[in-house]
Amino acid sequence: MSISFYGNELINIAIGIERRGIAFYDVLARSTQNPKAREIFHYLVGMEREHIQIFQGMLDKGDKFEVPEAYAGEYAAYLQALVDSAVFTDDAVTSELATKSEDDAAAVELGIGAEKDSILFYYELREMLPKTGRATIGKIIAEEKLHLRQLNELKKTLAA
Repeated sequence: MSISFYGNELINIAIGIERRGIAFYDVLARSTQNPKAREIFHYLVGMEREHIQIFQGMLDKGDKFEVPEAYAGEYAAYLQALVDSAVFTDDAVTSELATKSEDDAAAVELGIGAEKDSILFYYELREMLPKTGRATIGKIIAEEKLHLRQLNELKKTLAA
């Protein structure tokens, strides 16, 4: 059994993830007093904007494709669970999390969680896309992993 997904539906989810990342990192960049943290948060805002541009470009190629499933609705339920359990579920929550973080270290922890959520979602997205879109998603995964490493280094710096 398989279910039909439209690539644009999945890409729109990815755009939403990136948009919430922009909102989160932008609030952090404006609220931190630490120059190193501000620099990294600004960088992450720029990278998330680039990812949106890439995903926007993919929307034009959002053909219908089949995803094999063990039972009807399996992947739809799985993707919905990934999105629902993400650190940033909507713009209002994202902004509130950023502004109510106790300090930069707590905010960085939230960012680390969000990057992990993004990586997991993009791995699943990559597996569902036709081969033509997999390389692009692979590059975004590599960039998200870089963001994770950068935030982890910032966490260590803030703890010192």
